[in-house]
Amino acid sequence: ARRPDVREAERKLAADTARIGVTTAELYPKISLGGSGNFFRNAQVRGSDSFTFALGPLLSWSFPSVLAGRTRIDQAEATTRASLASFDGAVLTALKETEQALSTYAAETERNQRLREAVGHADVAYRLSDQRYRAGSTGLLDQLDAQRELIAARSALAASDQQLGSLRVDLFKALGGGWADLPPEAPRLN
Repeated sequence: ARRPDVREAERKLAADTARIGVTTAELYPKISLGGSGNFFRNAQVRGSDSFTFALGPLLSWSFPSVLAGRTRIDQAEATTRASLASFDGAVLTALKETEQALSTYAAETERNQRLREAVGHADVAYRLSDQRYRAGSTGLLDQLDAQRELIAARSALAASDQQLGSLRVDLFKALGGGWADLPPEAPRLN
């Protein structure tokens, strides 16, 4: 997952799941290996240096109340279920935001294409109006009106281009950010 909120929920779920195992392990004895070494030198008796070494297993077990241990395990499992619900919520939120961003971006892309067509039509209308004005068949007001329509269409297209850029950023954020930090692809062996 690239989104920080999803990664955070996943890590919390993993930690809470591991906590169940730790809590369960507390019910059982712990066995470890212990060792010690001693060196003793008696300065008064020459050659009486001694070295002792001890190695052996260590067993530690606090006899827990089984009921209290089971209660702690149940509590850890409940915490894990809550973390799972939080993770599911984070994933659903990420999917919802991504779907909304894709939908909005697609709608604006379609609108932008229509505005491009409108600019083309307004440009043709302006050229025809300009030719008619120069030929004397229409007045200046008709030519200025066609020019105003062309400028308005270009302005709407520029605003749509800016909106597409903003929506692209929103889409990248919904998907979890950019892809600049991806590791390079490993070479393929054929």
